[in-house]
Amino acid sequence: MVKNIRQQFHAQLKEIFPSTEIDTFFNLLIEHFAGLSRLDLAMNPKLQLEKVQQQNLEKALERLKNQEPIQYIIGETEFYGLKFKVDKNVLIPRPETEELVDWIIKDTPTTSDLSVLDIGTGSGCIAVSLAANMAEAKVTAWDVSSGALQIARQNATLNKVNVDFQEQDILKTHNPANIKYDIIVSNPPYVRDLEKEWMQPNVLEFEPELALFVKNEDALLFYRKILEFAQNHLSPKGQIYFEINEYLKPELETLLEKYDFEAVEFRQDIFDKTRMLRITAQTDAYC
Repeated sequence: MVKNIRQQFHAQLKEIFPSTEIDTFFNLLIEHFAGLSRLDLAMNPKLQLEKVQQQNLEKALERLKNQEPIQYIIGETEFYGLKFKVDKNVLIPRPETEELVDWIIKDTPTTSDLSVLDIGTGSGCIAVSLAANMAEAKVTAWDVSSGALQIARQNATLNKVNVDFQEQDILKTHNPANIKYDIIVSNPPYVRDLEKEWMQPNVLEFEPELALFVKNEDALLFYRKILEFAQNHLSPKGQIYFEINEYLKPELETLLEKYDFEAVEFRQDIFDKTRMLRITAQTDAYC
């Protein structure tokens, strides 16, 4: 019975997760593997599952015991009201990234015919969400990982949007100077190696290190490279949006002093942590 399987989840996971989180996991899994909602379970507590459904739940339980993220187990997650496929090649989209996307969308008229570049797209959550909500925009997205791009392309198809995905490395790329973007956005690797000791096993052991970490001695590597790229590729009055490490705001302010921008604005997330940055270019293009 479903009730017995739920009890099994609690018995085997109670030393790892709080009870409410175990319930959330179970409800997500039972809906994914058996198509049953919480209401279905409440109405039929003695419901019997098919053998394959029960086996899938047992396998998922073993993966949860290893602290594998639930999003990887079911292979999908929700971001900005859209569904996204995820696997070990991409980071699991975070709420603060939704806030960054929301900032861009609210800044930008939906009818604007803008050129947008998402650097380090991962699952494509930023690029796809922007394309879905800015119908007139031309969205391009880069990633160095072919595995991530495969997932991102699936997400564009899933959400019925057009995004030009390209395998590009911002640390090495040399795009022609005549290519200009009105918006450049990035959620680049920004977690310093020294911060690993503060992180949970579900992140350290399962999410792609390439998309997360930077060396302690050069934590702003990707921001610096993107700003250098923007000197030739950001349109006049164009904007750059970054997700940032809350601990690195002073270092970012020092870096930004080297550039002549119209405006720079840091923004806090819903937890009052400084996690976002918007940069507005001068009326005249960079030189």
